[in-house]
Amino acid sequence: MKQHFQNLMDEEEAAIDMTPMLDVVFIMLIFFIVTASFVKEAGIDVNRPEAATAVKKDRANILIAISDKGEIWINKRQIDVRAVQANIERLHAENPQGTVVIQADKKSTTETLIKVMDASRAAGIMDVSIAAQEP
Repeated sequence: MKQHFQNLMDEEEAAIDMTPMLDVVFIMLIFFIVTASFVKEAGIDVNRPEAATAVKKDRANILIAISDKGEIWINKRQIDVRAVQANIERLHAENPQGTVVIQADKKSTTETLIKVMDASRAAGIMDVSIAAQEP
């Protein structure tokens, strides 16, 4: 009986406590989720015009797409032209360092582009860029 009890004691001492390791892994997971930068999309694919002087823009957080039919898309939702300024103000309040990048289709009208640019500037964002692709 004494030998059996001693064998049980040896097995219990050999066990490894996994709780601290799980705590560390969980904290690392939370850290990576909080610090990850998520890529926002406008919601539609746009055929951008080519530009020889196109420059890659970092930290473009407010993406607005204009389709070939003149539809305006922000965060995968179609937006009426009258609601563009309010949406930009809301997104700018969430991220004050963000800039506006307008992805206008080749076949979209200049009138729609100008309305979106005016709404961006009326919302207080002067750093407005128009997306183009490199040739």
